[in-house]
Amino acid sequence: MTRTYLDSGLLIVAARGNDPLSALALAYLSDAQRTFVSSAFVRLEVLPKPIYLQRQHEAAFYTTFFAAVVSWALIHAELVEQAYSIAATYGLSAVDALHVAAALALQADELITSERPEKPMHRVAGLTVRSLYGHQANP
Repeated sequence: MTRTYLDSGLLIVAARGNDPLSALALAYLSDAQRTFVSSAFVRLEVLPKPIYLQRQHEAAFYTTFFAAVVSWALIHAELVEQAYSIAATYGLSAVDALHVAAALALQADELITSERPEKPMHRVAGLTVRSLYGHQANP
């Protein structure tokens, strides 16, 4: 099984289903060879707004995904310091650095993102980062 950390953008694309990349995002989610690891950062990015806006279908989609997560990153000062170091080393935004640090802490085999391949996240050493952009319809 491949331990996979999905970023928020991929989940949004999958949940809303109105993007040309939605089918690919959904294919990653339905791949039986993957187990999913995540963090409270992803949950915080995707779930509160659909709950507030009463988009029940979207909120239910995220809730179903989070129920299937097999391992959650522990949020503590050391993880935030790791994210800070990653951000400073590779030029990542704060949230992207938190996702990368969480994926590394969870020993994810890969992080799949909706970020384009030229973004700084793809330069991080020690983590396989895949993008929805440029991939075939079969993950």
